[in-house]
Amino acid sequence: MYIGSLTLDLLLGEVHSLKEKRSLIRPVVAELRRKFEVHAAETGDANLHRRAEVGVALVSSDPGQCREVLESCERLVSGRPELQILSARLRVWSDHDE
Repeated sequence: MYIGSLTLDLLLGEVHSLKEKRSLIRPVVAELRRKFEVHAAETGDANLHRRAEVGVALVSSDPGQCREVLESCERLVSGRPELQILSARLRVWSDHDE
């Protein structure tokens, strides 16, 4: 079994409130879940209105598939003009890793 995780540190465009931030992030998280069948959530920077951290995770029997799906998730988010990816951390590990 392989576990893949992707953490995206995002800078939001013209956002002036936490309410506007949520209206941008929620659809992105929902699209990641729907399109790629992954678990996704806003995982950090909850009180900053122009920054967001989104975490994505999945489990697979193939490490290559984990990486491929997570890279596709990153491309989807990077294609959104209202979001800028400041950093992306992708990790795939096995349940045998310690």
